[in-house]
Amino acid sequence: MSKTVVITGTSSGIGLGLARAFLARGYNVVGNARSEERLWESKQALGNPANYIGVAGDIARPETAEQLFNAAIETFGAVDVLVNNAGFFLPKPFTDYTPAELDNLLETNLKGVVYASQVAARHMIGRQQGHIVNITAAVALQANQAVPAALPVLIKGGLNQMTRALALELAPHNIQVNAVAPGIIETPMHAPEIHGFLAGLQPSGRIGRIEDIAEAVLYLAGADFTTGVILPVDGGMSTGKW
Repeated sequence: MSKTVVITGTSSGIGLGLARAFLARGYNVVGNARSEERLWESKQALGNPANYIGVAGDIARPETAEQLFNAAIETFGAVDVLVNNAGFFLPKPFTDYTPAELDNLLETNLKGVVYASQVAARHMIGRQQGHIVNITAAVALQANQAVPAALPVLIKGGLNQMTRALALELAPHNIQVNAVAPGIIETPMHAPEIHGFLAGLQPSGRIGRIEDIAEAVLYLAGADFTTGVILPVDGGMSTGKW
């Protein structure tokens, strides 16, 4: 029987790549985006697979998480994996962040993870099995002067610690909780003309690919004896000063 994964933020970039990778592994995929239009576009980009469904809504609202899991369970029977991917990265000088930007970061990057993980944990405790994988950020493991991002680091760093704490809490229920911490990844968020500069921020000398993240997430989604791990996929950026 095919396993089912819920992925938040599948309309583009890493989320869309994760959906494609899980589909290639034979998973049923339940995706999320803010609008029906973006969900339709992402499904077409994936080749309109029969084992992909989408649920529109703001993941920062608890009812969206409930709707995601209800749809997954009604369609596919159960949820085996949650990937908390929805979020955005906003690097800028600390003194330039506005109250609205702080609110937006907290809504999507923090509340979205909490609400989806709460629904996932309740469901998975009932089944006594499951995997939760959070997408955080390598810069939250090792700050970089060239990437001023104190507020995203505050939130993503907190999610790294939540990952460890939740891993311990859910371990008795055979639920594994881990995180992937990407470095700079080639997505539509980064204009091609700055790729050279961005590549120079990582010891490997290149920008990461979405496939690099997908491979790490797929590993953690099936790793039954790995929990509480923050896995950097960043070309060595978080290793230290270089």
